[in-house]
Amino acid sequence: MSSNDIDRKIAVIFVTDVVNFSTLMEQDEEQTLRNLKACRSLTDEAIKLNHGRVFGSAGDSIIAEFASPVDAVVAATEFQRNLRDRNEGVSDEDQMLFRVGLNLGDVIIEGDNLYGDGVNVAARLEATAEPGGITLSGKFHDEVCRKLDMSFVSTGEQVMKNITNPVPTYKIEVSTLPKPEAKTDTESIVETSEEDQVSNSDQGLDDKPPAIIVLPFSNMSGDPEQEYFADGITEDIITNLSLWKTFPVISRNSSFTYKGKDVNLKNISEELGVRYVVEGSVRKGGNKVRITAQLIDATEDHHLWSNKWDRSLDDIFEVQDEVSSAIAAVVSPAVKEQEGKRVVKKQTKNINAWDEYLRALSCYNNRESNEVIREHCYKSIELDPKISDTYVLLCYSGYGEIFNHEKQDKRSENEAIYHQNAQRAYDLDPDNPDAIIVLSRSFNLKKEYDKRLSLMEKAVKINPNHAAANYDYGLALTNIKDFEKAKEHALKALELTPSGPDRERYLQGGLWLIHIGLKDFDEAIKSMEYMLEKNPGFTGAYGFMASLHALKGNIDIAKGHLAKYQELRPKVKTLKDYEKVAPTIVKEIIMDGLEKAGMPKE
Repeated sequence: MSSNDIDRKIAVIFVTDVVNFSTLMEQDEEQTLRNLKACRSLTDEAIKLNHGRVFGSAGDSIIAEFASPVDAVVAATEFQRNLRDRNEGVSDEDQMLFRVGLNLGDVIIEGDNLYGDGVNVAARLEATAEPGGITLSGKFHDEVCRKLDMSFVSTGEQVMKNITNPVPTYKIEVSTLPKPEAKTDTESIVETSEEDQVSNSDQGLDDKPPAIIVLPFSNMSGDPEQEYFADGITEDIITNLSLWKTFPVISRNSSFTYKGKDVNLKNISEELGVRYVVEGSVRKGGNKVRITAQLIDATEDHHLWSNKWDRSLDDIFEVQDEVSSAIAAVVSPAVKEQEGKRVVKKQTKNINAWDEYLRALSCYNNRESNEVIREHCYKSIELDPKISDTYVLLCYSGYGEIFNHEKQDKRSENEAIYHQNAQRAYDLDPDNPDAIIVLSRSFNLKKEYDKRLSLMEKAVKINPNHAAANYDYGLALTNIKDFEKAKEHALKALELTPSGPDRERYLQGGLWLIHIGLKDFDEAIKSMEYMLEKNPGFTGAYGFMASLHALKGNIDIAKGHLAKYQELRPKVKTLKDYEKVAPTIVKEIIMDGLEKAGMPKE
């Protein structure tokens, strides 16, 4: 073939692939492929919107062609920026990093494919890029440096395999790039007024709790008879999610209209007005089954959470119940967390009641002052006085103040406010487990322990996988000194809450009470030490530590803690004084220990 038979042109080449892809595949193939698919959607979108075309892909790599170097660099920066945003919204194990190489050079045309040094140099440039970075050739840089408001940093000449001459290279500092203005898929930009922008952003999905859809789980077993099992998993998740009450869940009938279809999540979001999608698969082999599930923010194409379960099929229906319950237990809190992150980033103009509640929740989880939390809650109530969760949050945030020894002069006032908000939360939604919890605590304050226990039994019955309900049910059981059952439910709460601020609250809450009731003083001491580490201002812990060490026979250690306690609590000098502040349930045990530690009776 002569040179005259070869078609050539100057082209802009875009090459990208995943950092450490082989390692990720070795660790977890299915999870890696799911994440690759999610990231590919970001790549494909950036390429398409900026007038490029993909002409090669193998495994984790993508090769695309652009007519314009400007379009190519915009696509690359948009992709890396969107990828960075995605990584911020998912767990560490679901994050992916890509390198990008850009080159302008001569290529050979063969059908839809391109070959030659122009492509090879782009591939070599990609390999030299930093994780999450973009490297471009000198030729490419010369074409775009005066046309774009970006900072290009020279990285010198690079010697590249099978390339005769060293290639001048540059990099773009992606981390410093501002987010672009909103753009359509054409060159034109629609201009709107600031008022219109605010109005549009606050309509539709933003003005109320977002809906969730559970898509029919895919049967990957190759066994049509397992279809019923995949469908059963889906139906159970829908049922369990509906128990959480916080977010609307699309019905089974609507969900199953998408069964067996190749769906676009953004289209589903628009068609049904949903923001979050749960999807997954079931793969059976022999007597084993692998179930995978993931939670996706369909409006932003962010993967928020994913997990897999490997189980024996000795009892297929028990497996179905276990997995569906576990998924539901994780999904609802994950959605609330994501909504909190979303609303914090929003402009505060024309804010609505749900947004104000979410802002209050974010403040609560970040341990901001109760004054700030109450400010947002009261704004929410002013806009809509019928959101049960807002009153719940007022109760959760104000409960600790009732027991703050520095605010005992306002205890009766704080209790009255608490009782009022708890009753309002329950009246608005008597089937909301969180509303039931705060009302049960109201009865606890009134020492009506039978009503407290009855309410918590109701909450756990409504939603057996509600972490907070299990936790408070455990505390309610301590009132009747059923410490073994109390421990069972407290540990279940921790199991259902593997991370996050709620887990910290459980660890710093009533576990110590249960341990003391069981006379497991070693575990009780560990709880106290943990609480002091996280909250050095919890002065009461030193009194408990004094008692617990004395009960273990560590009298010298006990005396040291007692001295510290009496230094911080000078009004509590005797056992008679301590009796006024002692926790009723384990009063006898604690006071016995304090007497052994040397606290006088009177």
